[in-house]
Amino acid sequence: MMTFNDALLERRIAEATAGNADAAYDLGVAFSTGTAGAALDLIAAHMWFNLSSAGGNDAAPAARAEISEDMTAREIATAQRAARDLLAGMRRRAA
Repeated sequence: MMTFNDALLERRIAEATAGNADAAYDLGVAFSTGTAGAALDLIAAHMWFNLSSAGGNDAAPAARAEISEDMTAREIATAQRAARDLLAGMRRRAA
């Protein structure tokens, strides 16, 4: 059975992957804090903050920098690669 938080999380993921920078920021917050149905996952949070920043959200770069302090270089590289891959997929769908 899907909970309210699961449905909210799925909706925000759909919005973020459609290019909504605010939805991507919300996902970054959710994954960086383990709230709103998201498990605590700094790699996912960093990825969503990257995408939010690329989309023009002004708060995302500071949030990304803050969580980077608690991540290894390998984790950051993994998050950056995931963001690039997701962004490339979004661009292919838009074309």
